[in-house]
Amino acid sequence: MWQETDNQLKRTFEFKDFIEAFAFMTQVALVAEKMNHHPAWFNVYNRVEISLTTHDAGNTITEKDRALAKAIDALL
Repeated sequence: MWQETDNQLKRTFEFKDFIEAFAFMTQVALVAEKMNHHPAWFNVYNRVEISLTTHDAGNTITEKDRALAKAIDALL
């Protein structure tokens, strides 16, 4: 579930292994590029942490972030 923290939408995803986590990141990258809205993320082995904020809106959560979060959730 996405959490609103420090003007960011944040969520941690856990997968079976690194390959599944990396495949998920690849899918997210394609969606983010299409939407021209790119996440900040961190990956270690099977865990992917994603933070969404809109930099050109003063680093606040906007509809762009909510739309990307929804698109990311649809990948699961």
